[in-house]
Amino acid sequence: MKPIILAINPGSSSTKIALYRNIEPLAEANIRHDHATVAQFPSIMAQKDFRLDLIIKFVVDNGYSLDEIDIFVGRGGLLRPLASGGAYIINERMIADLQSGQYGNHASNLGAVLAYELAAPRGKPAYIVDPVIIDEMDDIARVSGHALIPRRSVFHALNQKAMAIRYAEEVNQPYRNLNLIVVHLGGGISIGLHRQGRVVDVNDALGGEGPFSPERSGSLPVFPLIDLCYSGRYTKEELKKLLVGKGGLASYLGTSDGFTISRRLEDGDKEAAFYLEAMAYQIVKEIGALTYAASGMIDAVIITGGFAHSRHLTSFIRKYLPEHVNLRIYPGEDEISALVKGVLRVYNGEEEAHEY
Repeated sequence: MKPIILAINPGSSSTKIALYRNIEPLAEANIRHDHATVAQFPSIMAQKDFRLDLIIKFVVDNGYSLDEIDIFVGRGGLLRPLASGGAYIINERMIADLQSGQYGNHASNLGAVLAYELAAPRGKPAYIVDPVIIDEMDDIARVSGHALIPRRSVFHALNQKAMAIRYAEEVNQPYRNLNLIVVHLGGGISIGLHRQGRVVDVNDALGGEGPFSPERSGSLPVFPLIDLCYSGRYTKEELKKLLVGKGGLASYLGTSDGFTISRRLEDGDKEAAFYLEAMAYQIVKEIGALTYAASGMIDAVIITGGFAHSRHLTSFIRKYLPEHVNLRIYPGEDEISALVKGVLRVYNGEEEAHEY
């Protein structure tokens, strides 16, 4: 039997939904929410019923009922660190942790909550797949340089894992047999060393590590940062927003929008070209560091994410990489498809689902 799967990917300003029969898409929607609509809710979790109604309407409008759905899967949110990638069964403990926000509040927290709300009354399974807090890092990679501040694993695990598996399938090799560096280029940038199926080192893409990105500052000189923190010019929350949201290209160019930056480059904007190349330079430095950490034994470098559509950025990256590097570019981030493929690996007996 080919299962019918409902996949749910909530973002801060959108709800992406899809129905699949096995790997075949039946219907998809990307419902956008304007700021005024979202702002009326006091918290992310308060949006639950609003988004549930949209999902139910989507299913009905496409000629299906919730009772026909065999598997529900939602995007994973901010939970305690999980030691292995793959699919996780949504249970009440996971729901409680997400609703409490004890590990952080983000729209992705709604993914598991929405899937569970729809699946539980019908006795159907519900999962998340490769949430951002997957932590497969080697112990040596956790050492930051100060005992009070260990490095942590927060990255684009869903898309990184999906693109690594895609490459493995293309070269007809098991993912667990390959050593890969995967670069996710989005509003934030994460660069992970995938060693035989595990992401053993990766920058904290949210908390200020690695290259700067379209909207995040990445690693910064420490003493000037301390001076800025104690300058009295910003509150704690304002500083966080300054570094994550208003950092990176946004701070240098006044925008983090890829289309706007591309237009400026086409118009010969030398400032935009300079800072985009500087971002590429930092990306390649991170790739180089991970390459040598893997003793140079890298099968491929994979570039993915929304900003991988930028031919200017990928050209700058190619400029700094040695010619012998096996570079693959998979633009975009098809997270819905990645969620579906993740639960199908469980359904088909290729992987076992984890308990939270």
